[in-house]
Amino acid sequence: MSIFQTPELRAFRAEVREFLQQKLTGDLVHATRAGLHLEREPMARWQATLNAHGWGAPHWPRAFGGTGWTELQRYIFEEESAFADAPLGDVHGLFLAGPMIIAAGSPEQQARYLPKVLAGEEFWCQGFSEPNAGSDLASLKTTARLEGDEWVINGQKTWLSSGHHADLMFCLARTDGEVKPQAGLTQFIVDMRAPGISLQPILTMDEGHSVNAVFFDNVRTPRENVIGKLDNGWTYAKELLARERVNNAQAPRTKRDIVELDRIARHCKDAEGRPLIEDARVRRRLAALTADFVALESAALGVLAEQMSGKEPGPAASTLKIRGSELQQRVSETALALLGQAGIVLSPDYGGGLLAPEGLGWAERHFFRRVVTIYAGANEIQKSIIAKSILDM
Repeated sequence: MSIFQTPELRAFRAEVREFLQQKLTGDLVHATRAGLHLEREPMARWQATLNAHGWGAPHWPRAFGGTGWTELQRYIFEEESAFADAPLGDVHGLFLAGPMIIAAGSPEQQARYLPKVLAGEEFWCQGFSEPNAGSDLASLKTTARLEGDEWVINGQKTWLSSGHHADLMFCLARTDGEVKPQAGLTQFIVDMRAPGISLQPILTMDEGHSVNAVFFDNVRTPRENVIGKLDNGWTYAKELLARERVNNAQAPRTKRDIVELDRIARHCKDAEGRPLIEDARVRRRLAALTADFVALESAALGVLAEQMSGKEPGPAASTLKIRGSELQQRVSETALALLGQAGIVLSPDYGGGLLAPEGLGWAERHFFRRVVTIYAGANEIQKSIIAKSILDM
């Protein structure tokens, strides 16, 4: 029997499906299917719906609004949400800022910020990468100096995902320039409406707007907005990046995409009018993707079990990030190979509506997924982490 086929888990899956069928409206499904760069409103609305049902953050401890689910229940919920085309919500608040504040924040910070993340009322962004400090994050130049009861921040961040939707930023800045680079960094909470912050959009190669550059010109944040201990930001950043890499593996949504590839292969026809699925080369390609996904899913469930027991994922997160991101790219490449000219469909009325609708969105996904092997730490860096931490090289 599959680990997912116990009577209890089958009943739980049925409960999740019923909830999604009742609460997930058609406009939310359409917004999710229509593009990668969702606006804030549908994400916030769906998060509020989940929170009202007590499902706002299944991965958080119960004391802070979590569900108390097992790792298998959480995975089933994420899998059913993916297949139903439910919006992801504020990833930075739910999976990064929230857990960091739970682990290292003060009771006052927990009471102030966590309920609004759960309710979808406040969105967050991540102020880490800089023009000359991406994979080498410890070399960042943004500084923070204490003036009275406020920290004054100056510098620049880039590749700021969803910064134009965010109310708040968790920002890594240098507070001590006299020690080794990793030792003098601190995590701050910054109001994105504070005077001195300016945001510039960056359009990615799919012509979508999801990332930004942000500039700090004497931006002030209260003294109490330090997260955790002063000069200990590197420790929190490493733990946060490990969580981000696990999340970026995107196993449930990749599973949905592979099922969609099978549907495309059965629907689309070759030059002789035969379904593509009858081509042995297509079947081999789909079989290879499926086998690699099964391995990814198994590894993801193992890491998820450790997280749910309170352990940080550690270097295993790097293996998930590598295999998950590479698999996402292979999936979109396969979709475009199967679709042919239908793969260039960018909107329902593109080409006068003459091209097949099953290609909708795949070109955008393919272009944007060039970045998945780069963000959250480039895959080359992840291989170095694996070599050092796991292989002892």
